[in-house]
Amino acid sequence: MSKPGSTGGRPHTGNKRFISGVVEGFYGRPWTMEQRTELFKREQKWGLNTYLYAPKDDYKHRMYWRDLYTAEEAEQLIALISAAKQHNVEFIYAISPGLDITFSNPKEAAALKRKLDQVKQFGCRSFSLLFDDIETEMCPADKQAFSSFAHAQVAITNAVYQHLGDPEYFLFCPTDYCAAFCTPTVSQSSYLHTVGEKLLPGIDILWTGPKVVSHKISVESIEEVSSVLKRPPVIWDNIHANDYDPQRLFLGPYKDRSTELIPKLRGVLTNPNCEFYPNFVAIHTLATWCKATPDGGQRDVEMAGDEEQDPFYSPQKALTLALTDWLQEFLSTDQPGGRPSTRLKKESSDEEPMQTDMGESSYIPGPGENPLYTAEPLTLDDLKLLSDLFYLPYEHGATARTMLQELDWLKTHSWDAAAETDKFSQSVEWRSRAQRFDDMCEAVVQMFNRLSNAPNRSILYDLYNYICDIKSGVGLARAYIKTLGGQGRPSAQPMNDDPEPWGFRGGLSGEFQRMLPCHGNRDLYRHPPMTAVYCIRSYCPEDKMAVERIFTEMKSAGDGRVPLMMQPPLICDSLSTGEISPSPQCGLVLEDEIGVCGYALALTDAKPAAAKIQRAVSDSVLKDFPSLVTIQVLPRVTDPSPAKRMIGQLLSSIRSSGSRGAFCELRQSDRRMLDFYTKLGSFKPIQIAGLPEGILTMGTSL
Repeated sequence: MSKPGSTGGRPHTGNKRFISGVVEGFYGRPWTMEQRTELFKREQKWGLNTYLYAPKDDYKHRMYWRDLYTAEEAEQLIALISAAKQHNVEFIYAISPGLDITFSNPKEAAALKRKLDQVKQFGCRSFSLLFDDIETEMCPADKQAFSSFAHAQVAITNAVYQHLGDPEYFLFCPTDYCAAFCTPTVSQSSYLHTVGEKLLPGIDILWTGPKVVSHKISVESIEEVSSVLKRPPVIWDNIHANDYDPQRLFLGPYKDRSTELIPKLRGVLTNPNCEFYPNFVAIHTLATWCKATPDGGQRDVEMAGDEEQDPFYSPQKALTLALTDWLQEFLSTDQPGGRPSTRLKKESSDEEPMQTDMGESSYIPGPGENPLYTAEPLTLDDLKLLSDLFYLPYEHGATARTMLQELDWLKTHSWDAAAETDKFSQSVEWRSRAQRFDDMCEAVVQMFNRLSNAPNRSILYDLYNYICDIKSGVGLARAYIKTLGGQGRPSAQPMNDDPEPWGFRGGLSGEFQRMLPCHGNRDLYRHPPMTAVYCIRSYCPEDKMAVERIFTEMKSAGDGRVPLMMQPPLICDSLSTGEISPSPQCGLVLEDEIGVCGYALALTDAKPAAAKIQRAVSDSVLKDFPSLVTIQVLPRVTDPSPAKRMIGQLLSSIRSSGSRGAFCELRQSDRRMLDFYTKLGSFKPIQIAGLPEGILTMGTSL
């Protein structure tokens, strides 16, 4: 590693060294002094050269920026700056006075200079002024003194820069720090033009790209902003930042930034995940990217890849390099909380709760007893799976995408799973793909188990909430698919009316989002782009023709081997054809964007309908199940939820009438509705003598 000021084989921007490293600039708990020292070691090892100190929740960095550091705080900062120097990392101290500074007040400028002078005495020689995430409206005094917000910021920044003796490294973060914030555009932004023209040329400018969290940063976009700023920017890259969503973590590689950018930039700093240890991949792959140029020095491996357009850098190869090195960290016990062995011992008795190895013989299980639990070691494949599950803001990893696609297909084709008589080939495919999905879910569970038993507990503790969450989510999906395939008990269904707290995700935030009309339409998995919207409403006489049409269509599709006229009638057929009207409050229809696509009808007293087709039903059956229900939905309704809601509302109305139970008649050829009633769990077969061949009865008590 070269010393600060030398090039060390890395790219140049003019006569200055290319800035590369990490900015601690997120919202949330700052890193500890020990973690920052560990960061400096990693930066030196991987060839990065800069650390920008800008934690938003350091009060004296942002909210109480005027206050000087106490003796104890000063001691910590001095030690930190010294540690950075020991590892050849340039320590840049940032301060954010923009929340409440009065630019025109000389006392404010003096307070700012006094604060930075104090940090300069600690041994710091590089600084940064940040004006991000603040209100743009100036106070009346500043409006009188300055023609614009940009002029006010530039004036105080230039004054501080000169006061500090024109330090070699001095960064300025504008309020409009990405293209999305510029009015009306980057090239026409009066704010950026003022900054570019008035800011002293020795001051570098931070820029996040097209957006706050930029998916891609193109060469053309950097050329445009460089022209306006009259200097190449330093990229403050939020691609791995997760402070905006506490349920997301990003373990994918640095990507979607061409190495052609490097000679057009002043530098790149990654502002990564709030959690320190999971940033191994983000920082490692950034270091690989910074070296991936023709003159970038010796490369660890050839970076070109067929899957990428960039001839000098492959994100997937960089990721594999990072995960390979990270695996050794997981298996190390050097970190605080590490333990010397991955084998977990059983406690031999209540009297000996603590295990020691001081002369005691090892416990040996007897015949027929469970063997000792030995944790399997974590593998590189486990870490690749972990990275796929927590990839990047705009992209899931390959395995995660496959799991989503399989889950969507299995859900969409779930009605075919039971139709083995008529669609045997489809059912075989469904069950094969269901097994494949189950295997992928099991791999997630095993990855979780091996991670949980890795020796390095420090990394695990940073990951634990996230891997618990994904394990739970995968478990719910796994149980749901097993239920669709007829392998799960009704009581084990994840989607019931009274779930455990882990059965619904997201707390209050999730509740709000699910109530909004666009919930889900920006998910990274875009097929289908939105959930179909269904309307359940009361049945009215005008629905008679639509209901009869659905009844006829589904009866025809039920069993093509038996002509329609030869199929024995069901008691409920007269309800579906409109010959008998449903009881009051006992008729529902289902509509989608096309029209009526399903119905649920009931009679609180089934005797008139049974008499109409001369069906004999014993008094004992009618005593326990006096009411009759029928339900049918078209095949285009792939989601079973609307049908479940209709039958639930219908049974509630029947119960309100005083009925003790309800029954339905089904043709055995109607595998779809047989599967529906079976999976409801509440309907059970009823043995009735004298039923025509091919008809069965199911009932539920109310």
